[in-house]
Amino acid sequence: MDAITRHIGLGSFNEWDEDKKLEFLVSELEGKRPLVADDLECSDDVREVLDTFKMIGHLQKVCPGSLGTYVISMATCASDVLTVVLLQRECGGNAKNLLRVAPLFERLDDLRDGPRQLRRLFSTPWYLNHIDGFQEVMIGYSDSGKDAGRMAAAWALYEGQEQATAAAKEFGVKLTLFHGRGGTVGRGGGPSHLAIMSQPPETINGRLRVTVQGEVIEQNFGEHENCFHTLDLYTAATLEHSLKPPPGPDDEWRAMMLEMSEVSCAKYRDVVFNTPEFIKYFAQATPAQELGSLNIGSRPAKRKSNPTVTALRAIPWIFAWTQSRFHLPVWLGMCDGFQKLKDDGKLGVLREMYKSWSFFRVTMDLIEMVLAKAEPKVAEYYEKVLVEEGLRGFGSSLREKLVATIKIVLEITEHPDLLPPQQGTGGDGTDGQHAGTTLADKLGMRSTYLTPLNIIQVANLQRLRKIEAGEVADDKFEPTMPWAKEMLSLHASGDYYQAAVSDTLIITMKGIAAGMQNTG
Repeated sequence: MDAITRHIGLGSFNEWDEDKKLEFLVSELEGKRPLVADDLECSDDVREVLDTFKMIGHLQKVCPGSLGTYVISMATCASDVLTVVLLQRECGGNAKNLLRVAPLFERLDDLRDGPRQLRRLFSTPWYLNHIDGFQEVMIGYSDSGKDAGRMAAAWALYEGQEQATAAAKEFGVKLTLFHGRGGTVGRGGGPSHLAIMSQPPETINGRLRVTVQGEVIEQNFGEHENCFHTLDLYTAATLEHSLKPPPGPDDEWRAMMLEMSEVSCAKYRDVVFNTPEFIKYFAQATPAQELGSLNIGSRPAKRKSNPTVTALRAIPWIFAWTQSRFHLPVWLGMCDGFQKLKDDGKLGVLREMYKSWSFFRVTMDLIEMVLAKAEPKVAEYYEKVLVEEGLRGFGSSLREKLVATIKIVLEITEHPDLLPPQQGTGGDGTDGQHAGTTLADKLGMRSTYLTPLNIIQVANLQRLRKIEAGEVADDKFEPTMPWAKEMLSLHASGDYYQAAVSDTLIITMKGIAAGMQNTG
């Protein structure tokens, strides 16, 4: 849009304030003049966007309904939505075949400001008439967790849903909340029935949309019986929540959640974004930097080519910590938040919240499940072999935080240990499909295979990093089996030894992911 306004002599769209953007977009939507000139001079990125919108317009004409919703990633304001609507119209769409547009509020500030932006949208008569009483809004579990930590993100998502629903209700709009969940708890994953039943009252109302991704697709939809069982769970939970909404929190619980989320978020951000050692430790103690080069993901590992956590996508952020069995994104900062409330004499209230409030209970149970999968000794082994000596003290302090988190979680839940029998069934993202075996039993069985895979992974990470640093090269290595030689010769490096190390590393990643289950 900035390229367009510059071309027609109106100045820079990006430099306008929100009011001016909205005024311009609405005037164009209400008018009939063409906006995108055939001779528009623009960058390749701008041309790609316009070509995409033209293809959307074409597909909607030749095969109406073949595309669903246009989701705006990292949406921040009302003008984002109107810009997409206008570009659709300018590139071949008409009022009858425009895609519905859903802003995706992901980061903490965007989740909090999202309801205000919805009110600005619904206050625009043209847009309110355009949507005909229906609006879809996507909420992001992945980047909110990466931005603020799991507990702060969970509370922001809870309040954001409440306030977005209230904003829509003011204007008579039926809101469909689109839950951008991932497979792992760090990205909002968990048993679907419990997740739906723990949503705020009056936020579903018979309408629900969710993303299903990663290993969860195979687990829940890979076989005929599993598929229909999963759909039964979604349907039953949606109906139950709509007809008999769960009770919400009282004012004291809300105040405690707010305080806890603020403290935990501040601690999480202090460690992840403000501690100089963190990025180097993360890169060395996990296979994070190797994930992008091994070409095993559906998208690039980073949004931008810089080494910050902000640039890293949420999936590799979670995946890397899962591989080392540290699971840091799920629990970091939480201990500080809960400890603050405990020091204020609120431990008894926290225990009552766990017993009586479905949202808090489900959140704590899922975190407990992840903590049960954590293995500090394995994380310490990664550090011992892969991390430079000067960073090991930092890693030790993180492991102490993990132990403290486990302790305070058990104090709140009043469980004798992580995952007692009544808590274990179905907590592994399988929705209780194996009711005869607790998750604790499953983890015990898997550990026999997981730990050797972790050791093999560490050895091959060490080898690969030495190869890339030019410190070692076994140019005498050559596979003896013809099929192995043919397979390894396909590797981009053209080096048999490096190819063998890379392939072994990928196999360990797949094996550990299968054992952990909730990976991305």
